[in-house]
Amino acid sequence: MVNFGDTKVQRYSRLELRARQLVAGYITGIHRSPFHGFSVEFSEYRPYNPGESTRFIDWKLYARTDKLFVKRFEDETNLRARIIIDASNSMLYPMNEYGEEELRSKYHMSMYMTAVFLLLFYQQRDAAGISLVSDEILEHTHARSSYTHHRFLISILDKYLLQIRQLPKTETKLSKNIHEIAERIHKHSLVIVISDLFEANLDTQPLINALQHLRYNNNEVIVFHLLDKPIEWNFDLKNRPYLFTDMETGEKIKIHPRSYKDLYKEKIKDYHHQLKVNLLQLGIDYNLVYLQDGLEGILLPFFMKRM
Repeated sequence: MVNFGDTKVQRYSRLELRARQLVAGYITGIHRSPFHGFSVEFSEYRPYNPGESTRFIDWKLYARTDKLFVKRFEDETNLRARIIIDASNSMLYPMNEYGEEELRSKYHMSMYMTAVFLLLFYQQRDAAGISLVSDEILEHTHARSSYTHHRFLISILDKYLLQIRQLPKTETKLSKNIHEIAERIHKHSLVIVISDLFEANLDTQPLINALQHLRYNNNEVIVFHLLDKPIEWNFDLKNRPYLFTDMETGEKIKIHPRSYKDLYKEKIKDYHHQLKVNLLQLGIDYNLVYLQDGLEGILLPFFMKRM
């Protein structure tokens, strides 16, 4: 019997065990969470009493009045988090059957990333919920912090990984679904979006508008733009004709990649630039990441940046 802390490995799925291994190593090395709860609503000022914590002193007000005042809040809460996972068919690329489980496709990686975040939130006693989207919202759970709810969320991820071959071939409607989720979630939430962000005709504006909608209620939004680097970013293919099949519509087209490589790279980099510039202007934490970097290569630099 192999032990993992005070529990036994056989209790966990491969997905959850992998998440626990990464989180245990990360927490041991960093000793501090990359996510923090925050106050719901600022209420009023009150005079500072000597001897109490200086944490909530408004120093700007002190500079103007030469008097110490403390901010009071209506309610103190732990973090409320929502993870939106793109479960559309384009996320199934490249569906490699070899190597580490999470590297098999963007879809696999997004599930493993989510498992890590869920474990972090649970250990912080923060409320977490998940939403899986494709052409419609496939799952949308409540955000809760209990152990039972955490197990429930992990079971959903395991279920969708097991059913990966049964996902219907449908077109991505990411923007529409994000708008709907934005209407459902509480204000002052942390929202993490994991997706390849492919929209029809590489039109960035619908996606930018949808992500801006998430920000309306003072939500913090983090976007992981997950791509396969060799093909989706570099278009690095052998010098021969290929038959390309759209993973969502089934449409086929035969082209020679050498004739389109420069144009493709120009288009995809322009798409990325438009997303990055606009999302950063909206105060959204945009992260372009590659499947080939692996789970640690994607998340550990992000966590270090959050520190």
